[in-house]
Amino acid sequence: MAYITLNKNNFFNNLDIIAEHTKSVDKIALVLKDNGYGHGLLEMSALAKEYGVKKAVVRTCEEAKSIEDFFEYILVLGEIPKIKSDKIRYTINDINTISRFPANTKVELKVDTGMHRNGIDISELQEAFIKIKEAGLILEAVFTHHRSADELTSEWFWQNENFKIVKANSIKLAKEFGFDELRFHSSNSASLFRHADFDEDMARVGISAYGCMKLPNSLFVENLKPVLSLHATINSSRELKKGERVGYGGDYEAKESCKVTNYNFGYGDGFLRTCANKGYKTPNGEELIGRISMDNSSFVSDKEELLIFNDASKVAPFAETISYEVLTSLKSDITRKII
Repeated sequence: MAYITLNKNNFFNNLDIIAEHTKSVDKIALVLKDNGYGHGLLEMSALAKEYGVKKAVVRTCEEAKSIEDFFEYILVLGEIPKIKSDKIRYTINDINTISRFPANTKVELKVDTGMHRNGIDISELQEAFIKIKEAGLILEAVFTHHRSADELTSEWFWQNENFKIVKANSIKLAKEFGFDELRFHSSNSASLFRHADFDEDMARVGISAYGCMKLPNSLFVENLKPVLSLHATINSSRELKKGERVGYGGDYEAKESCKVTNYNFGYGDGFLRTCANKGYKTPNGEELIGRISMDNSSFVSDKEELLIFNDASKVAPFAETISYEVLTSLKSDITRKII
């Protein structure tokens, strides 16, 4: 069967680089949503704990509950509280949802500084503090998210200036309404590495920790290493004669006789169909031919076992997408092995 390997040394290498920028392992909050970016929620949580990471960021209450034993702090980004735990904090994404949060819930207020996706408007800041106080919630932090930190535009600087205003006003409002000292954070992976002197309370790092961050040349971060490799094993093999065609639609026609092997990994497992017929080759040079089927894909190869890819960012251009989609498309029931 197909399986995934997770390179512990590469992961720890990436965390070393991240910790150098945050100036403390305690400021690393590993983003583990969507099954740890396809790497495996529990597998990556265990490795993070071994390294010394104490903070995690997830999407759902279910994800938070499943990793509660691995971390001291967990931030849920996308759900109204369903589980109460001293370790779990919940994000307020909209001022109108504050009344739905149970009293005494630990919360973090997200402010829209320019992405215009989630978070309250800057003009709603005082009203949000009032509603949080009235609801009896425990406000611990205020944060935002960058829309263009990985692009060479002025927007990263502009959002930082907006967040400075949010910070200053939040500090005043916290004192006015009797909240404890607040934490502040805004940096995702790309934003962290743009700071010459990072001074926020934590950085929410995802793709950089997994080693597949793509940035413009002037922002490039050296020595990050991909953690995940995908392997598949043989289903069947055959000699293909010149002129014979392979798979649905017969899209690939052999230009000469060759050995073609079918491997047990297809779009049903997360191998995006758009990779096909674009000249994709594995890291060892085996060419993908014909359409990708639900449970199978064919390569010019005679190997019993094939390394499909070991760097999602190299596959992504063939799929006309980004490494995030390549990784999170990988089904959770594929066996993952730490090496």
